[in-house]
Amino acid sequence: MNPTPVSPWEWGLFGVLVVAMIVIDQLAHHSKHGESKKAAYAWSVAWICVGLAFGVFVWLRHGVTAAHEYLGAYLIEKSLSLDNLFVFLVIFASLRVPEDKQRGVLFWGIFGALVFRALFILLGLEALEHWHWVVYIFGGILLVAAWRVARKHPGEESDNKLVLWLEKRLPVTTEFEGTRFFKHVGGSWQATPLLIALIAIELSDVAFAIDSVPAALSVSRNLFVVYTSNVFAILGLRALYIALAKTVHELRYLHWGLAAVLAFAGLKMILAEWLEIPPLLSVGIIVLCIGLSVCASLYARKKESRRAAMMRNKRSPGGRGGEVHA
Repeated sequence: MNPTPVSPWEWGLFGVLVVAMIVIDQLAHHSKHGESKKAAYAWSVAWICVGLAFGVFVWLRHGVTAAHEYLGAYLIEKSLSLDNLFVFLVIFASLRVPEDKQRGVLFWGIFGALVFRALFILLGLEALEHWHWVVYIFGGILLVAAWRVARKHPGEESDNKLVLWLEKRLPVTTEFEGTRFFKHVGGSWQATPLLIALIAIELSDVAFAIDSVPAALSVSRNLFVVYTSNVFAILGLRALYIALAKTVHELRYLHWGLAAVLAFAGLKMILAEWLEIPPLLSVGIIVLCIGLSVCASLYARKKESRRAAMMRNKRSPGGRGGEVHA
């Protein structure tokens, strides 16, 4: 059965939703309680619900297969966006950007990501349409990305080479000027650390797009499905960063789950000619990979906390290890 063509009004509805979400996100950012951790968790859940609700719309308009493809592409992008959080943390830490000044940089960084995703997805689909062998290149890129992610935990990076490179080549002041990207110093304009952070985030997102776009294209070749799923996954990234910034490093095995997702997507592209994996099965494999890595991380964290508590009890005067006999 041929897929239902995407009507212009569907793209229009999508555009209205995206603009509305950006405006609401900005209003929440400037509200009194919008930046609290509790609010960030609530907004993260809200953005996920909006993304899944649009998946229901895709199902009603284009059928169950398109909905499964949307969900698969959405989950891939949402999972890989967790890897972005590690990079954001390293960039802000390298430049010593205070928390209250990070939000504006994240907003413009995410806005730029929407543009880059559109460009990369269009180029990727165009390449796949004209040259079949590009499938193997994309698959290879994903396998290399999987090896790179599995090889080293992103949270272990203490410095950012891109930030150091930018600082050496741009006139930069170490002083902040509110949330501005430029500061007038000694008769000339110099970039503040916020501009360096923004450029680093945008360039990092280009690198992430090279991985995430082929991964999404391994699930679907439908422009509407791939781009809308990517956008809805990205739009909640700022709230997710605020919610998880201080705890994401505790997910010590998450990189293995992300590597498994990338490896699966790469093999799926390379073997597509001989092995067809239904979209719903792809969704299940993605959920399993990320779910197992998160559960293993939480279990290891809980086990470590329990062991630390036992050691403290043994050392305390009232503990058995600290008993004093007359």
